[in-house]
Amino acid sequence: MKRPGKDTAAGFRKMSRRALIVGGAQAGFMGLLALRMRYMQVEEADKFRLLAEENRINIRLIPPARGEIFDRNGVPIAVNDPSYRITLTREDAGDVDAVLARLQAVVSLDDEELERARAELKRTQPFFPVTVADQVDWTDVTRIAVNTPALPGVTPEVGLTRTYPRGSDFAHVIGYVGPVSDYDLSKMEAPDQLLLIPRFQIGKVGVESKLEDDLRGKAGARRVEVNHIGREMRELDRREGQQGRDLQLTIDADLQNYLQARLDGESAAAVVMDVRNGDLLAIGSAPSFDPNLFVRGISVADYRALTDNKYRPLAAKAVQGIYPPGSTFKMVVALAALDAGLVGPEDTYYCPGHLEVSGRRFHCWKGAGHGHVNLEGSLRESCDVYYYELALELGIEKITAMSNRLGLGERMDIPMSAVAAGLTPTKAWKREARGQEWVIGDTVNSSIGQGYVLASPLQLAVMTARIASGTAVTPRLIKKINGIEQPSGEGPPLGLNENHLRQVRKSMYSVSNNRRGTAYGSRIIAEGFRMAGKTGTSQVRNITAKERAAGVRSNADLPWERRDHALFVDFAPYEDPRIAVAVVIEHGGGGSSAAAPVARDITLQALYGGEPPLDAYPTKDRNRIRELQNRLRDYNPSTGKDSKSRA
Repeated sequence: MKRPGKDTAAGFRKMSRRALIVGGAQAGFMGLLALRMRYMQVEEADKFRLLAEENRINIRLIPPARGEIFDRNGVPIAVNDPSYRITLTREDAGDVDAVLARLQAVVSLDDEELERARAELKRTQPFFPVTVADQVDWTDVTRIAVNTPALPGVTPEVGLTRTYPRGSDFAHVIGYVGPVSDYDLSKMEAPDQLLLIPRFQIGKVGVESKLEDDLRGKAGARRVEVNHIGREMRELDRREGQQGRDLQLTIDADLQNYLQARLDGESAAAVVMDVRNGDLLAIGSAPSFDPNLFVRGISVADYRALTDNKYRPLAAKAVQGIYPPGSTFKMVVALAALDAGLVGPEDTYYCPGHLEVSGRRFHCWKGAGHGHVNLEGSLRESCDVYYYELALELGIEKITAMSNRLGLGERMDIPMSAVAAGLTPTKAWKREARGQEWVIGDTVNSSIGQGYVLASPLQLAVMTARIASGTAVTPRLIKKINGIEQPSGEGPPLGLNENHLRQVRKSMYSVSNNRRGTAYGSRIIAEGFRMAGKTGTSQVRNITAKERAAGVRSNADLPWERRDHALFVDFAPYEDPRIAVAVVIEHGGGGSSAAAPVARDITLQALYGGEPPLDAYPTKDRNRIRELQNRLRDYNPSTGKDSKSRA
């Protein structure tokens, strides 16, 4: 037998080594693969199980019910009512246009909403329902139910929608809700996922906006099984959301209704405040609007009617509007002078009808002058020259310091939109804001609430409440959140001499109860209910020397926009103050003729907790008041006009 040669043997040895190397590599690879499989299947099992579960199970948010809002007595102001909507699922409908045409024949649908629905159907998954019409009535739902065979893919659904049963009464206070917009989302760093739900509503203005986090609530969730393209197969479980917190306002709904009715026909604002704890019992602006229009989607025509109205119904004038306070500011100057020891209650100044300052004549409203007047007479008859003289001695800094002490120039912390701070000027303010130096004429103008001084009706009510109570009371709008009482507006003592406050209060009493007082015609005669007040008239135009020489034109002869603003503030009862009231009527003319009667009527309504008896009014006014009361009983807050019921 022939043995293999050396070359053949060497070849076999080389092949054996290669086989071992390849076999070893294969064995090593298989070992690594086995280890990796073990790692993924055993050690990473929970992770991959979760990933698989997420592909199979989706979490769908359930919108919570919004918190409701009530007045101080539990009267509903903002509630959630059942709302019906019509949805369409494209995959079930087949011919969408044909189904929409048949649907439009069954129920009345807006063309604009139909176009929006068509656009949404095109960009939405075919198995997702799209809302075609929102807030339809029960009649439409029943019609759809009857015609179900002819309307494939159409489904009526029920949800909740915001409703404001008191209509326009609270529009400027609580505002309204509306669908989340791109602009809303752009203002948030990390938006709540709730806000991404189509047509989810949030507060837009007023309390609805300022306390959105309290009112919104927490979302619920439901776990649903879906297939590979996202179609929902079945619901696995559900966790209901947490309803938003309920709010109780300090406002009395009936008083608020009366206030709005009394301001009807004017461009005006009024505030009623409890002088003891700061509770806002009523705060309204006129004209108003129906907030329900915005919830349902206001039409272009309705919105244009609001924005084109020269009386600005969308503006919350009670907190946003700032006006020269006119003679209602004189209490500030009087207290500043008393506090500085510059004047006593019996000290007098002579008023010849004007005062010359630095070559300029500053006029009193009474051309013939008031003669010698003391503190009480100056407020009772609203003598301007008396306050010009005080201002020259005080200087603007002391006047402004007292203004701030009484709440002017301070942005009040209440949850309403665009609350204004007003303006109590100083020399430094004018230098920075206007680039000009303060002049003595600026101080003289400021002494009668003109010039740069600006205040809102809310601030004027706070000023009056602080004078009446002698404390730094602050306004409170929210009484309770979910039944929990909120901090009171009670404040510490102002630190003013009580005798000085008493002198100013007594002078304000004379304004309303002395025959020579500027508000004597609007007095209250019921014992224990008499009020102390102050009229104010603020100019919105300059009166030239030529016009003054020829005779100043009356407000009645001027266009509405050029007439003076009318103001009145008061507190009552005089002996034991409970409420403070401030009224501003834009371009109303005189404070005594336009604002004082309104304030008197609101004051009596607040004191009596309802319609006051006729014998609370002067005899000469009773027939007119009877007619007014009959008309106001039929005021409808939804329309802002008379109707069969005020409720």
